Amino acid sequence: MTQAKSRKQSFDRLTDEGLAELRSEVGKEIIGPPGFITEATRDGIRHFALGIGDENPLWLDEDYAAKSPHGGLMAPPFILFAMNRTAWGARGLRGIHSMFSGAYFEWRRAIRLGDRLASKTMLKDIEVKQESKFAGRTIKQIREVTFRDSAGEVVAVSRPYSFRMERDAASEKGKYGKLTQARYTPDEYARIAAEYDQEVRRGNDPRYWQDVEIGEILPHVVKGPLTVTDVIVWLLGFGGQWLRAHGDAVRWYSRHPKGGIPNSFGAYEPPEIVHWDDDLARRVGVPAAYDYGPQRVSWLGHLMTNWMGDHGFLRNMDVEVRRFNLVGDTTWCRGKVAEKWKDGGNHLVRCEIRAEDQRGEVTAKGTATVELPSK
Repeated sequence: MTQAKSRKQSFDRLTDEGLAELRSEVGKEIIGPPGFITEATRDGIRHFALGIGDENPLWLDEDYAAKSPHGGLMAPPFILFAMNRTAWGARGLRGIHSMFSGAYFEWRRAIRLGDRLASKTMLKDIEVKQESKFAGRTIKQIREVTFRDSAGEVVAVSRPYSFRMERDAASEKGKYGKLTQARYTPDEYARIAAEYDQEVRRGNDPRYWQDVEIGEILPHVVKGPLTVTDVIVWLLGFGGQWLRAHGDAVRWYSRHPKGGIPNSFGAYEPPEIVHWDDDLARRVGVPAAYDYGPQRVSWLGHLMTNWMGDHGFLRNMDVEVRRFNLVGDTTWCRGKVAEKWKDGGNHLVRCEIRAEDQRGEVTAKGTATVELPSK
């Protein structure tokens, strides 16, 4: 055995040639492996729901769900993250780091037990930002994904985007160098833990459109303090982008030598290692391991399904991931009613939503449109 490699090697550079190659892919389908799950099974729904800490009986309890307006088990709306592997992690620009930065989702109908969904992803556009505070020149990579059921009907569409940047440039810029991990006293932790028991879920009690008022505050949802275990349990439902093991992993890294990062003893790890390894996170300019962007978006989805109840339908949600959520951070998902209107026979409400950490920083924000029942 040779001595373990240092982790100080330089990463790849963002070149004009690489950018031109990526531009040539705009408008084309992104071909890749199937989703982590292709069918909304009982196990798949349960693993995803518990991976985001959502214990809604509409996802988990068959007896409860049978008595709901749906007549059976349903899936959390953002289970779509687990049903596609080509949309959330950017392709192209080999060796250039990708950070999921937001997405727009639109649902045509709710996802229920037994739904088999196929997805198609297209590279929609790229935008070049010549200088950013985080990592110098960055690329915004925008994709479009369409989910169809076994009958070929569109169930949902999404437009996610990521920012691509040089890992070394992000590390050298050090924008987040002064960000420190949270520490909690036993009393502070106990106060956060108590909030879980105070979570408000509307459930089978209809929230009627007529009863909703502009400015109304949504009951918040707490997540954290974030642990590496939380990230692992999220992955049990989400599945990750490039997670492979043993021979499957070795052969994949042989085919895609820029797809892995050598660890301290010389073996290759996926880029996703930044979500549980502090050292690799620091090397891309973040002070510690951090959550997945889709994970936080799904938490905001939890906020909305709690509020709208079993009789509501999440029409669309548009979320921008603005800051890092480090291991140790606590997140409060909050929202308020911003607008309500009628569209034909549909009664709609738009909510402004956000995720805030213990520092008071907004780490994600966006809007959600819900269809509610009418009296």
